[in-house]
Amino acid sequence: MASAVLPSGSQCAAAVAAVAAAAAPPGLRLRLLLLLLSAAALIPTGDGQNLFTKDVTVIEGEVATISCQVNKSDDSVIQLLNPNRQTIYFRDFRPLKDSRFQLLNFSSSELKVSLTNVSISDEGRYFCQLYTDPPQESYTTITVLVPPRNLMIDIQKDTAVEGEEIEVNCTAMASKPATTIRWFKGNKELKGKSEVEEWSDMYTVTSQLMLKVHKEDDGVPVICQVEHPAVPGNLQTQRYLEVQYKPQVHIQMTYPLQGLTREGDALELTCEAIGKPQPVMVTWVRVDDEMPQHAVLSGPNLFINNLNKTDNGTYRCEASNTVGKAHSDYMLYVYDTAATTEPAVHDSRAGEEGAIRAVDHAVIGGVVAVVVFAMLCLLIILGRYFARHKGTYFTHEAKGADDAADADTAIINAEGGQNNSEEKKEYFI
Repeated sequence: MASAVLPSGSQCAAAVAAVAAAAAPPGLRLRLLLLLLSAAALIPTGDGQNLFTKDVTVIEGEVATISCQVNKSDDSVIQLLNPNRQTIYFRDFRPLKDSRFQLLNFSSSELKVSLTNVSISDEGRYFCQLYTDPPQESYTTITVLVPPRNLMIDIQKDTAVEGEEIEVNCTAMASKPATTIRWFKGNKELKGKSEVEEWSDMYTVTSQLMLKVHKEDDGVPVICQVEHPAVPGNLQTQRYLEVQYKPQVHIQMTYPLQGLTREGDALELTCEAIGKPQPVMVTWVRVDDEMPQHAVLSGPNLFINNLNKTDNGTYRCEASNTVGKAHSDYMLYVYDTAATTEPAVHDSRAGEEGAIRAVDHAVIGGVVAVVVFAMLCLLIILGRYFARHKGTYFTHEAKGADDAADADTAIINAEGGQNNSEEKKEYFI
């Protein structure tokens, strides 16, 4: 919104009269010219009056309201002009043929007009003019918001394989201003990369998301959400991920119920395999040996009757689909008939998991061996060092005592020769 004082009084009114009369319907043209000329002859001074208006923001297709207001009005003439300087309303008369403009209120202090079914072409400055001496002018800016015409989401592949990276695109077309696109996988927000294209004051936004999928993503929605001032709340569209993954295999012991396998008992194992697509073939094998002759295989079930110790070993269930294959192992140990203690190991273990654990144990053992060897070497080096540096000490022997004839003479010779005795060093290794 801005206001200004026009340079002249009667000259401006005469010019406006000509423009308004040219735009008016023939039936109103003469009446309007007479009214303008009379108004120009009676233009009051603008002392104390203040013309003002407010900017308008409206969503395309809705109604915009333009209000020209006057403080301390003295019945001066008010008129409203469009961005092309054509008169929409002069007082309560509408010279412009556009019937979308309708008068809401007219008084000495206000001219209020509505514009229905607003379009992007209606944007611009609309001018309010007050015919005082000198005339005043103020303008209001109509801003039209256009919501996205269409919101589309596109996934590069309808079906993805676990571990694969796929591209997902979302496009919001023909909006004003440009939309903001946000990505979600379920409830988790992800970051995409957006590009904006402008065409004829309208904006098309395309956002790209690179997504690495896992088996847990199967059936999870990928959501493209649009934020725009013309859209109440949030506009969104979504696609559900379809992810294929290799089987997950688990062995369940269905008999004996107590879990303790004794000689003479029966054993029944059930192999459960889940994958996408669902595994079509589940097989049992005995690792590093042949399957017992009295074992019975029935689909995912393994049944061994009348157990004995020759049945001890590892039994493996294998399953596969178009994505890959997996297995799980069961370690069987047959106890004596009198055994009452629960076996230490009777749980099934996935083949891959067991291999990982074996590798972990090997690594830990190697680390411990290296640490022990290093400590032994350190102890040996320290022992040799302290043995070589135990210390040095001195003794003073009585010079001449060895040649004395008797003990008294030896003592006398020793006392006299102590000051001149030589230092002797002894080393102990």
